[in-house]
Amino acid sequence: MRSKSKTGTGERAPLALKLAALGAILFLHLPLLVVFLYAFTTDEATLSFPPPGLTLRWFSLAWERADLWQAFSLSLRVAAVSTAVAVVLGTLAALAVVRGRFAGREMVTLLVILPIALPGIVTGIALRSGLALTGLPFSFWTIVAGHGTFCIVTVYNNVAARLRRTGRSQIEASMDLGADTFQTFRRIVLPGLATALLAGGMLAFSLSFDEVIVTTFTAGQQRTLPIWILDQLTRPRDRPVTNVTALFVIAVTTLPILLAHRLSGGGGREER
Repeated sequence: MRSKSKTGTGERAPLALKLAALGAILFLHLPLLVVFLYAFTTDEATLSFPPPGLTLRWFSLAWERADLWQAFSLSLRVAAVSTAVAVVLGTLAALAVVRGRFAGREMVTLLVILPIALPGIVTGIALRSGLALTGLPFSFWTIVAGHGTFCIVTVYNNVAARLRRTGRSQIEASMDLGADTFQTFRRIVLPGLATALLAGGMLAFSLSFDEVIVTTFTAGQQRTLPIWILDQLTRPRDRPVTNVTALFVIAVTTLPILLAHRLSGGGGREER
């Protein structure tokens, strides 16, 4: 008998494809390794390779920087509030589009997704123009409004995908047994959306925490942590402290993304 075709699931990827994937991974992550390396260098003004020595001094200096902690506190508060807004509005929009039946549903989906598809500078200019027309001063809430425009998309996509994979039989059974709309949502719909909400919320938090472009147009004189890092790049002697801070930002944004990926994958397997 002839052997099974190599097009099955056990087929190995061609060597050229493996090399291309490796090249893409190195292209994306080697700059991060450079940041990691020079966070420990003893040379504070120039970047020389190999580094003349290694030290932990910059970590203690970063810890003592009051302006860094102020920027970090602002970024943390903005990301937390933006995530809460995104979870509420993104969930409501997904429920309306997926479960509702009305004219223009596709247009609503397009309008929700559009802010994250547009270049950040376009969104930033639009938000700044809107603030100028209304006369509102720049504040914490203008940053939240700017971040909310794209954070909602991550929650919307996760919740909408989960709703499309979930049947209506449990909801109909709950209603048939006498549960009202709120009880059905709290006991049937919400538990089924839990991992999707958590994954979407963590992605929204990561996007908000490290956002630069939209924040530049909506922050005024306020400095979030990414803007603080951008300002420090013009000061060569503070570059190691900037690298230490960048390491911290990488950790803060990477962990939620990894958890969100794990939760999203787990949620997909449970629905099979």
